[in-house]
Amino acid sequence: MERNKNSLRIVTITLFLLIFCSNHAFCFDLDTTVDDEIRKNYNSSKLINDTNTVDFDTLPDLPSNLQNEGASVNNGSNNKVQSKQNIQQYTPPIKNINIGNVKMKKGTSFNVVNIGKISDWQRKGTKVKFKTTSLINKTGYTLPAGTVFTGEVIESHQPQVSCNGGLVVIRVRNVIYKGQTIPINAYVTRANDKMIFLNNIKGERTYLKTLWRKGNWGRSLFKRMLTLTVNLGSEGSTILLSPFPFLYGSLCLGTNTLISPVTAFFQKGKHVSINSGSQFRIKLLDDAYIE
Repeated sequence: MERNKNSLRIVTITLFLLIFCSNHAFCFDLDTTVDDEIRKNYNSSKLINDTNTVDFDTLPDLPSNLQNEGASVNNGSNNKVQSKQNIQQYTPPIKNINIGNVKMKKGTSFNVVNIGKISDWQRKGTKVKFKTTSLINKTGYTLPAGTVFTGEVIESHQPQVSCNGGLVVIRVRNVIYKGQTIPINAYVTRANDKMIFLNNIKGERTYLKTLWRKGNWGRSLFKRMLTLTVNLGSEGSTILLSPFPFLYGSLCLGTNTLISPVTAFFQKGKHVSINSGSQFRIKLLDDAYIE
């Protein structure tokens, strides 16, 4: 019984859906008025000729300095604008460096004398001067006698332990030529008639001399004891005492020889002290130019 009721309900629902769908229709209404308006106004023949053109007559004038290099307007029958640029050949500028000047070549040396005393008491930055004592002829230029070179002390120290001498390092910065101060870069290769290495003017290192001096005491004592030994041995009554002075002298000499290197190490070398008018030689590190 229950099964018949379910079947009846299914049949009833099916008939209701068929009747409802047969009386209703669904449709979509598209608005084509815009497309119709475009088709009326569209003309394919104007597609090629309808190009964007720019009327350069309405633009503001170029600045005066650009008018000769800008675009020129040509108003033809077809009202088309053609721009023509004035093309000029580019010529790079000539770099004018020291034209008309004479080069003082790198490595050139000058014999000079110092004006004023030079010593290791002078601190870093102290100004020093040199001058030529005779006419110097070089290729393309001549330095008269009395030409002044100026420089400065770039490093210095007084004598140090281990018998190290004082130090003065000088760098020559300028030469005064015909009233003009010309920058140069030079260093000292000879000072007070002595060769200078690495631009270092050094005081004498006295370690070996100090070492020998420190050993004088032992050597002198040994000589005295040796003489005493000989004298004692020459007499029969004192011959037994003769070995003792010799042993004592030998002991003192050996001890002095051992400690003298240590005591000499704590001594200082000599000062740098060069009187005015001493011979120097300076050498250019870089090229320089004079007019």
